[in-house]
Amino acid sequence: MTAPVRRDAAAPARLGEVVAGGMRLIRQFVRWHPWSFTLAVLGAALFVSAIVASAVVVGRITDLVIIPVLDGGEAIGNRVAVAVVAVMGVALWKAVGITLRRTAASALQFRTRADAREKLIEQQLRLQLAWHDRRSTGDLLSVSEVDTQTGTFVLAPLPYAAGASLLLIGTIILIFATHWILGVIALLGLSILVAIDIRGAFSLFADFEEAQYERGKVSEIAHESIDGALTVKALGREAYEVARFRIAAEVLRTRLIDIGVRFADFRAIVESIPAALNIVMLVAAAMLVINAAMTAGEMVAVVYLITLMAFPLQLIGFVIFEMAHSQAAWTRVQEILDADELIDHGVLAARPVPDGAELESREVQFAYGDGEPVLSDLRFEIPAGRTVAVVGPTASGKSTLTMLLARLWDPTDGAIHIDGRDLRQFARSELALEVAYVSQESFLFDDTVWGNVTLGSDVPDEDVLRAMRLAGVERFITELPDGYDTQIGERGTSLSGGQRQRIALARALVRRPRVLVLDDATSAVDPSVETEILRGLQGAELPSTVVIVAYRRSSIILTDEIVFMDEGRVVAHGTHEELLATQPGYERLLRAYEEDAARRAEDGAP
Repeated sequence: MTAPVRRDAAAPARLGEVVAGGMRLIRQFVRWHPWSFTLAVLGAALFVSAIVASAVVVGRITDLVIIPVLDGGEAIGNRVAVAVVAVMGVALWKAVGITLRRTAASALQFRTRADAREKLIEQQLRLQLAWHDRRSTGDLLSVSEVDTQTGTFVLAPLPYAAGASLLLIGTIILIFATHWILGVIALLGLSILVAIDIRGAFSLFADFEEAQYERGKVSEIAHESIDGALTVKALGREAYEVARFRIAAEVLRTRLIDIGVRFADFRAIVESIPAALNIVMLVAAAMLVINAAMTAGEMVAVVYLITLMAFPLQLIGFVIFEMAHSQAAWTRVQEILDADELIDHGVLAARPVPDGAELESREVQFAYGDGEPVLSDLRFEIPAGRTVAVVGPTASGKSTLTMLLARLWDPTDGAIHIDGRDLRQFARSELALEVAYVSQESFLFDDTVWGNVTLGSDVPDEDVLRAMRLAGVERFITELPDGYDTQIGERGTSLSGGQRQRIALARALVRRPRVLVLDDATSAVDPSVETEILRGLQGAELPSTVVIVAYRRSSIILTDEIVFMDEGRVVAHGTHEELLATQPGYERLLRAYEEDAARRAEDGAP
């Protein structure tokens, strides 16, 4: 597996790219859930307008209640009641805005995050196996979990920041309306603050990207160590794996500490600006009051507004930093969403006919990536309903051929046909109705035996039981504590290799495919059991053409014909007796298989 993808250090991001990228990211998220965003911004607008209204109310109370009563000695009358009603009304106004904003903003963030993960999984399942071979599972898990979470962090404070922007605009307008000198001072202070925030976020963008890369590396190592626990323990490499993980974790820790320190430095500067601005505004307002250019109530309202602006100003700065952080994480998500190595599908549907399918290979060439050809000029025809063994020495291309038959890979050149139809012309998911593929390494889910066979499909119980009986599952099912309802653990770790292979075979048989492809899918099963399974498949009158990669003579002789491969080519195609008579290499290969099996049996190897 390759390491997580990281930005080319020789191509650093520019300030304009970071800002533009952050704005594009926000627009993309808003398009996904426009109503949640609109409601959140509406709630924020209600909240900040309540703040502005509270400043106006405080100023009016000062001019109409506090100063006349305390300084002018006027009677209180109903002034206090009016003031209380006004304050309570503004408080209720503010509470409604807070509730609406927080609820809608949470919905916006969590729905967007869920959508992103769903899109990621769907996209990865549509990508070719060649793409998956170049990416580590641990890093892909990190992208699906950590990067989608970090990439949507900006959505939590975004609606409030949008509302805070309205507050700032409203505040500046009110201050300008009060006195233009105060308006200029406030606007200048705000501009300095935003400029520092943007510069700080840009300076940390590369560090944010590196942190996401390091998170992927930590996840990759953790996944490899856990997934390979059997090998690690068997070889006594626990200390090595712990040390490997510790190094990656410490690199990530150092990166995050550096980001935290630098972020705190910027925030210390930014958060000191509103306090300094308050002092300057207070001094300027006091001078204007002394010179009778404004009233005391207007000064109180202006100072109160500036005080209330402190948190919104900090919030806007936080959003700017979070926008850079989210963009750095989302770059890794977008890379997967933009991957173009998709499996192309046609429009053909599976044929609902109750018999096997005819297979044909026409001048097939295949190579993995840019490597040497694995298959060259591959030609064969398999009549419908036949059972065919694919036999050949190691690295002759047998497993590659079976994956091409199931269209897990596509030929580099040429084509494989089912009943004269190119596999690439089938609509998505339709080919799986025609072809079932079972590999040597059987993957089982953390589910029951029954659940692993049906995989959520609505299959009649009698069909499931029939498939399990044909696959030999019934031979060991009574040994399990809960029978078919036994939870077998992740990857079926509670079962033997042969038991896992038989469950995987039953999973293929229950779908009654027209083509059944077995890539050494019974290698972990005892020879007698394997023979019994193959005899059962032949006598079950299944609607399948069966292609099986086989090594044991006892299995090969049960098939109708053999495709003999060597060096990526079909050397011969015929019955067992025909190949024995015409292909000396075929007989030598079978004898070598038998000698190896006998030697392994003497050594006690499985």
